[in-house]
Amino acid sequence: MPSYHATQDTHQDGPESLRLGRLYTLDVIRGFTIISMVLFHMCYDLQFLQGKFLFFFQAPFIDIWRASISWVFLIIAGLSCSLSRNNLYRALRYGLLAFVIWLATTLAAVDAPINFGIIFCIAASTFIAWLIEQTILAKRWHTIQLVACVMLFLLCLPLAAGFVSIGQVKLMLPTGLYQSEWLSWLGFPGPHFVSGDYYPLLPYGLLYMAGAHLGWQWKQLEYPEWLFRYRCDLLEWIGRHPLQIYILHQPIILLLCYAL
Repeated sequence: MPSYHATQDTHQDGPESLRLGRLYTLDVIRGFTIISMVLFHMCYDLQFLQGKFLFFFQAPFIDIWRASISWVFLIIAGLSCSLSRNNLYRALRYGLLAFVIWLATTLAAVDAPINFGIIFCIAASTFIAWLIEQTILAKRWHTIQLVACVMLFLLCLPLAAGFVSIGQVKLMLPTGLYQSEWLSWLGFPGPHFVSGDYYPLLPYGLLYMAGAHLGWQWKQLEYPEWLFRYRCDLLEWIGRHPLQIYILHQPIILLLCYAL
């Protein structure tokens, strides 16, 4: 297998310009996932905001579909840490966007406001990744840290419900962790916490960090050849404009729903 080493040319999130070509496959995957996100939100708006019953849009399919979108976004955002010139800049940019989204959804009051949504999770996780870059942890032991992040992510998946689990074994957590609104960002939602899109740092930041360690490992060794191989012009274009589409798609969908 030939060796591929990447260098970044822009501050864009995701697969940036590479000396030997872009990571086209990541663009394609993210483009496909963005289309899936738009369709998911369209179904959500039709059923829960417009009252149009969709027979297929029910649990557990909703949960599986949602996870297939958000988990891919988090992993790719984590992978992008190895391609970014300045992860502190990325973290601040995402943090500002998360605040704007919270403010807009609070003022619009169309649905529950987005408190600590996926953009917040990416912002906080990117800041942590930047801190890790300043230490020896970003330079070695990536396989161990990647496996640890994945295992802890699976362990903490039900954290918001008040417990962690290993298979069928459940470990209930102290109820005091869920009595304050100040820990909602971390993964312990308070009694009055409400959000239309909830992705706290635990467990979802762990999935991001798994992607970050994989990206750092590839950067030190080599990027797999398949990341450069698979192409689709339309999906690549969509995949290179994730933030613009994320910001604009919901207002457009809502306007179309009300107009039609």
